[in-house]
Formats: sequence, C-alpha cells, structure tokens
Amino acid sequence: MARIPINIATGSLQKPEMIVGIDLGTTNSLVAIIHPESKQPVALKEHDSSSLVPSIIHFDANGNITVGESARALLETDPQHTIFSAKRLMGKNYDDLKAHADFFTYRVIDSNEDSLVKVQVGEKFYSPIELSSFILKELKHRAEHILKTPVTKAVVTVPAYFNDTQRQATRDAGKLAGLDVLRIVNEPTAASLAYGMGLDPSEEKTIAVYDLGGGTFDISLLHISNGIFEVLSTHGNTYLGGDDIDRTIVQHWMQQLNVSAASLSDNHQKSQSLRLLAERAKKQLSSQEQFSATWEGSRVQLTAIELQQLITPLIEETLKSCKQALQDAGLTADQIDTVVMVGGSTRIPAIKQAVSNFFGKPVNDSVNPDEVVALGAAIQADILAGNSQRLLLLDVTPLSLGIETMGGLMDVLIPRNSKIPCGAARQYTTHQDGQSDMRITVFQGERDLVKDNRKLASFSLRGIPGMPAGFAKVEVSFTINADGILSVKAKELRSGVAQEIEVKPQYGISSEEIEKMLLESITHAKSDMVERALVEARTEGEQILSVTEKFIQKNTTLLSAEELTATAAAMQALQLSLTMADKDLIQRKTEELNEVTRPFAERVMDVAVKGALQGKSI
Repeated sequence: MARIPINIATGSLQKPEMIVGIDLGTTNSLVAIIHPESKQPVALKEHDSSSLVPSIIHFDANGNITVGESARALLETDPQHTIFSAKRLMGKNYDDLKAHADFFTYRVIDSNEDSLVKVQVGEKFYSPIELSSFILKELKHRAEHILKTPVTKAVVTVPAYFNDTQRQATRDAGKLAGLDVLRIVNEPTAASLAYGMGLDPSEEKTIAVYDLGGGTFDISLLHISNGIFEVLSTHGNTYLGGDDIDRTIVQHWMQQLNVSAASLSDNHQKSQSLRLLAERAKKQLSSQEQFSATWEGSRVQLTAIELQQLITPLIEETLKSCKQALQDAGLTADQIDTVVMVGGSTRIPAIKQAVSNFFGKPVNDSVNPDEVVALGAAIQADILAGNSQRLLLLDVTPLSLGIETMGGLMDVLIPRNSKIPCGAARQYTTHQDGQSDMRITVFQGERDLVKDNRKLASFSLRGIPGMPAGFAKVEVSFTINADGILSVKAKELRSGVAQEIEVKPQYGISSEEIEKMLLESITHAKSDMVERALVEARTEGEQILSVTEKFIQKNTTLLSAEELTATAAAMQALQLSLTMADKDLIQRKTEELNEVTRPFAERVMDVAVKGALQGKSI
C-alpha cells in the first residue's frame, strides 16, 4: 500500500519541497507561501501566534543562540549580548556607521580598514552575514515545522537602495542558513506584487511605496510596464521608524511624571516596561481615541490628538524624503497612480492622512502592512517554482561569477539567478609597493574558495604606474550580453591602463554539474564560511603587521621605549595567532594591536599635520 503524505498545517497533499518568500526585516522577519489550495499568499504562523519573528539574536554565557521573541525579552536586561538591527550592518564598513555608533548597545568593531564591520560578543566575533543567517535559520526551522516539508529554497527581499555588496551579503547569509536564495527581490517590488500590480503584462503605471517599519523608513517610486519593475528613485532614513514614535511617547510621559533620563537608564527593567507601554499606547490609538494605564504607581495617558501632535515632526521628515524622491525621479505627485503602504507604523491614522494629503489621493492599505513584503516574495517564489505563468521570467545566470582575491577567496560580482543582460563593477587595489601588474582570474561557482569553483579564464593587467600599496584603483567590470557572453574588463582608474577579455560562462557545463555545484555550496556552507572568515582574518592580520612594521621603521624617534616594547609584544602575539586556525583569536590579537598603536599613530599624525601647516596661512 502506498503512503500518501498529507501536510497537517494546510490539509493538502505533502510536497517534496517548497520555495518560500522571506521578508528579512530590520525589526521583524517572516516567511510566506502560496497556499496550495486557495492559491493565495499567506504568512506562516503557528496557531494563534504572530507571523512576525523579531530580528533579534541573543547569545548566552554558554554560546547558545536564541532568536525572536525570547531574545527580544533580553534586549534591556542583557544588551551587550543581544543583537538587534543586524540588517543595518550588512555590507557596511565602520565609516558608514560611526555617525550612529551610539545607536548600537553591542560592540561594533572598527577594523581600521575598508573591510566590513564585525560584532564582538564576549570573546567571539561575528560578521553581519553570520548574524543574519541565524535569523534566516530560525525562519527556515519555523517554516519546516509548520509545513512539515523540507525548505531549502527561498526568495529573500531587500531594500531597493541595497547595493551589490549588501545584496551579496544577504545571499551569503541565506547560504549559511542552508537556503538556496533563488532571487533577491526589492521590497517595494514585492509589496507591489502583493497588491496584484505588475501581474497583468498590459498594465503600465507609476507607483509610490511608502514603507515605515520599526526601525527604518524609505519611499520608492517604481514604474511597472510589461511585468517589469523599474525603480525610478528611492529615498529615506535608516534611523527613523516606529521605535522613534515609541521613544517620543516615552519622553512625553517622562516630562509629565518628572522622571529623569538618568533614573531610567540606570534601571533597565523600568525603562523596558515604559517603552512597552508606549508601544501599546501607539497600537491602541490607531483604533481608539484614548489610552491610559498605570506605570510604577503613576497614571500615564495619551489621546490620539496628542499622539498626532507628538509625531508630526517625524511625519514631516518622511514627507521630505517623498518630496526628494519625486524630485530625483523628475516627477510630480499627481503623476503617481497608486500609493502603497508598507510597515506596521503606517497603521497610524495621522500617517495615512498625511501621506494621502501629500500625494493628493487615497492610500492603498488593504493588505496587512506587516506581511505585505513577505506575501509579495511568496508570489515571486511561486513564479520561480513554475506554478504561475502570469509573469515572464527573463533568462538568468545559472551560477555566480566572480574573481579570485587575496587568500584564494571568491569575490562574486554577478550572483547566480541574475537576469541577463546585466553588469557589475567593483574596485580593487594593489597589496605591494610599486606593483606594476595585477592577475585577474575569473571563476564560476557558489563556494567561498576559488579552489572549489570552476576557473573560466585569467589575464594580467600590466603597466600599472608604480605607487604605494593601496593607492592604485583597479576597476574590474563584468558584463553579460543577451547571448550569455561574459566580458571582463580591468582598468586602472588613475592611469587609464585597461585590458579586456570575453568568456562564455555556460560553455561546457551541464545542468547536472550546475545542480551538483549548488548542492555542494549548501552542504559546505558552514565550513566554507569558517574557512573564509579565517582567511579574511589572517589577511587582515598580515596587512596590519606589515603596515605597523613600516610605520615604526619610519617613526621610531617619535615613539617612547614603552610604546615600542608594547607594540613589539602585540605584533609578536598577532604573528603567533596567524599560525593557528582560530579566527576569533586572530581578530582579538589584531584588535589588541590596533588599541596599542592607535594613540601614538594619532599623535604622529598630529605632528605631521602641524609640520605641513607651519608658515602657511589658512
């Protein structure tokens, strides 16, 4: 007798696997699918629980990781070990974040390089990719538990303004979580799909997507034609959202109760309870006229009119962004056909009214604003699964394309499943003084080290003018035409020296080989990530040793004997750590060398600047 597997959650026949849609949010994340019976997108939730999973990760003293609601409860009580807003760190270096360094209650490491930031939790160091992978892994487990089906493929959404590095980081996070990310979709595009826009190929319209989430705001203007979504402009503030509305209410109550900021900052429990009360008030006032409650024996209250007055400056900030986005796109408000609302904070009537007044038309908020992006991702996933013929999918690259960088790492320029024709470019530099040529080796594949990928071609860019290490700027650009032919060009931007080759990326590789390479990339994702992190840590450590050595040789007379001794000890410790296969140890010793050298490096710099300015008027 044959067994027929039934999915208990949906009541339908069990599928061998499902492609899910994931909204990886700054504040909350969630998973959605197309329901096999109703054919409608639905957000996954267990029983009466919320579909939202807070994008929060907690590390306990034993290294156990908790994600979601239980981690959120520890935000105030154990802030140094509780990571929030990891999405803000994706693809960023420290310079991108230092203006908002006080926003993070955990330790974000400045590597003194253009390399991406790291987060220190106790003695361990995590990349934003690893942190995001913990959230994605939780979503994967949650989906598998509800669907009783393996989940290995997903469509993941990102903000429209995410650059190539941030998109690739999101793909890598998916891979580390055991997910094959079939497509990265812009959040406003996903929201539009959830509202049914772009599904009719004959439809042509210009829409505005107003997205006010828990921690971020952005406005995107899109043109939809023949089922193709074009982002005309995007603007926003990555440090403005529902959290700021809560903070404004808290400050209002603190004034009313004559409570000082110092007394709250010293008592995490009191601070957290008042913030949660503010969040409750905000939600209640979206449908009622008044809110009142008791906090620490005192009465706190707020009316809908007072809330509107309190948040008017925040609303005005979002409308400034809307104005700028229209200006950037060369459009006026009356040229926008539809305004779509996304994000839980858009439930506030005052916000809906202000946006409606700005664009001169009623806003479209008929789909749950918390779920709309994930629902759109599920629609895209359904199209990729071949279940919907409503949208034409353009031809895509079967495997990622990139070049070899220091330490034998694969740096992806064009991710797999990119629509063709397409192109991408990235800048690199020399690692040795006076380096006159650079070897460009092109690889195809999904693994982190080039030795595990397929070599397609290599060539040398010769004639780079002699410069100190790091001064040359070599732009490597990949372009794939409609026939799938890859052109690779390398150009030194200061001198104009250039070299170009053509490659056929799909030549001589079967669909079985592609499938095998994809499977291996998922199977080895964790070990690849560990090896990549180790290679990157060693490369960074070696570079800092080299720079420090040259600096000391040049400035020995400006350093005290104690400084020289301390630096030599820190360099020796780092040199020793490079011989070991411990990424966290290397990063710790690198950071210690940075801490030792920073004070006198700044002092020497001050001396150099004063010397340069002597006798000159400014």
